[in-house]
Amino acid sequence: MGFIIFLILLIAIWQGCYWAGVELLHLWKPYAMPSPIGVAESFLNLCEDGKLLEATANSLLRGIGGYAIALVAGVMLGLLIHRSNYLQKNLKPLVLGIQTLPSVCWVPFSILWFGLSTQAILFVVVMGAAFSIAISVDNAIKNVQPIYTKAALTLGANKKQLYRYVIFPACLPELVTGMKQGWSFAWRALMAGEVMTTSIGLGQTLIMGRDLADINQVMLVMLVIVLVGIIIDKCIFSVAERKILSKRGLTGGN
Repeated sequence: MGFIIFLILLIAIWQGCYWAGVELLHLWKPYAMPSPIGVAESFLNLCEDGKLLEATANSLLRGIGGYAIALVAGVMLGLLIHRSNYLQKNLKPLVLGIQTLPSVCWVPFSILWFGLSTQAILFVVVMGAAFSIAISVDNAIKNVQPIYTKAALTLGANKKQLYRYVIFPACLPELVTGMKQGWSFAWRALMAGEVMTTSIGLGQTLIMGRDLADINQVMLVMLVIVLVGIIIDKCIFSVAERKILSKRGLTGGN
């Protein structure tokens, strides 16, 4: 209930700022400043013809698909880096550097290699998230207490058993955090890929609003992008984190 009141207050402040800046003081032009009422109208207009739902569904499918590929690639790369001292010294700094690249940097490559296609968008998503996941996997395994692995080896565990029964369970909370971070990178990379293509999605809908000088549509798409990110986090990653931490007695189950 408190959160709903907070949102209502936030919207009221937003509408008040719009009214004061546009209607009263004439600081901004109406077409340059979004308002809650204008955003609501854009929402109704895009919902009437189903464009908003279609764009959101397409972006979600692309985001989940690209994230799944990035997750597999990132985990494999992270394990390789962790298990090889040579890669740890030489490849990891390069991966850390590539991770800092904005996702939009991969767009020219994706268009040249794949054209204006879904594959181009997925490529940007994978490149935007895989390296972050790889670093998270390597760091999560490194942060496992050495006493755990020493005890397992003393008891006769082989490499496969060591990773399956000791290292993976011990680093699981940090792995989930890394996966959540990877999703945030993937979701942002998806928008960078979609704004550069003609495929129907939230990114393309945002650019369409810009081209039409419809600031309310731009603001609406931004809010949808944020909302989808919050829902994914709360319904998947936060739930997984709570269950894992609760199972280990580190927090309450609620």
